[in-house]
Amino acid sequence: MHPADAEPIAHYADMFAAMGTESRLRIMQLLLSAHPEGLVVGEIQAQLGLSASNLSHHLDKLKNEELVAVQREGTFLRCRANTAALQRLLAFLYAECCQRSCAVSPKSILKPAS
Repeated sequence: MHPADAEPIAHYADMFAAMGTESRLRIMQLLLSAHPEGLVVGEIQAQLGLSASNLSHHLDKLKNEELVAVQREGTFLRCRANTAALQRLLAFLYAECCQRSCAVSPKSILKPAS
């Protein structure tokens, strides 16, 4: 592996690690389903049944890898999925599995329009 390739791969590995728990993956799923408005922390907490401290811990991990953006709105914190970061992550995987090695057919990933 070329040394210049190691840095982006390490970053993508960190992003995957940040999503590597059930709770964090569920948070990402909720935020993506609420895109682009996102959800306030209380809404996430109510839907997932996590304690405030546990949710805060998970959001910090996702925020540190730039997968989630948090914005203060008065007394509330609104969370949004960082779709640009997710797009880069998916593009990395897509380039390897669907273009370079053709291990997966791009058509098999996409659902037909209904």
